[in-house]
Amino acid sequence: MATPHKVLIVDDSALMRQLLTRILSSDPELEVVGAAGDPYAAREKIKALNPDVLTLDIEMPRMDGLTFLEKLMRGHPMPVVMISSLTDKGADTTLRALSLGAIDYVSKPKLDVSHGTVEQAQEIVAKVKAAAKARIRRPSVPKTPPAASTGRTYQFSATHKVVAIGASTGGTEALKELLSQLPADFPGIVIVQHMPETFTRQFSERLDSLCKIRVKEAQDTDRILPGHALLAPGGHHMAVIRQGMEYAVHVYRGERVNRHLPSVDVLFSSCARSMGKNALGVLLTGMGADGARGMLEMKQAGSFNIAQDESTCVVFGMPREAILLNAVDQVLPLDQIPGALIQRLVGA
Repeated sequence: MATPHKVLIVDDSALMRQLLTRILSSDPELEVVGAAGDPYAAREKIKALNPDVLTLDIEMPRMDGLTFLEKLMRGHPMPVVMISSLTDKGADTTLRALSLGAIDYVSKPKLDVSHGTVEQAQEIVAKVKAAAKARIRRPSVPKTPPAASTGRTYQFSATHKVVAIGASTGGTEALKELLSQLPADFPGIVIVQHMPETFTRQFSERLDSLCKIRVKEAQDTDRILPGHALLAPGGHHMAVIRQGMEYAVHVYRGERVNRHLPSVDVLFSSCARSMGKNALGVLLTGMGADGARGMLEMKQAGSFNIAQDESTCVVFGMPREAILLNAVDQVLPLDQIPGALIQRLVGA
């Protein structure tokens, strides 16, 4: 049996430290080697115990989690999973943590006293295990979009084309890097990024502030327009539908698909049904297999599909599964995907 991944828990709550220790110790692939009540104690335990992965609370005494994360990623980069509250404030702080280099985040576990079980236990274990194997991504330096840097403008005659993008673990930064490179008149985009309900609005606003295209959290019946990207809201599925000569989105509550709501498979399957060869599919970094089967349906319906390559993925899960299904036409490093999309769509 493989050596278990060593986990260090950093949280100022003794109860939370006990709860996380119990959850993570239940999996034979994880070994909790220590716990620290604040970042100063954590710093010493990292030196002494050399953990493979850290769980980090955001709000702590003496030094907050974000400040500690920034110092850690500068001096001793390692996989970190943030323990976050699912509030508007928690969403903003978590998005900042992801931009500083955290691999993923989970909501604070809640104890169900009546059943003696812990909500989110399965998700916490899965995300910590994935983070332990993940590729460390140093905070990215924003690049100048190609149209701005060269002064070149693109002639997109393909107003009927739509790009559908799916992402999960590591996707918030990957989407930022991809979308910020696209010119303002780029064809319409629809996106599913696995995220809780309270996070997607702030994430879309953050992307909108960084990109030449407009980015917004999708609402039911929104039209898909050139120069605009629609992000599926957390807690809802998003499907592409035809409205006369145009495409729009249907946003609705439903059952989880592949344990996700929104699900990439739901979006991609709808693209296959509604758009056929007018769709382009892009599958970015992420844990699991959501999107792989939907991408195969897209390919069978005539779409051209791109997957992010292993060397630039934080977690090479979803793209790998799509590649194994022969659903992918091109496998590219993240920084080459914007150019490939532009080249494919100019004069298409």
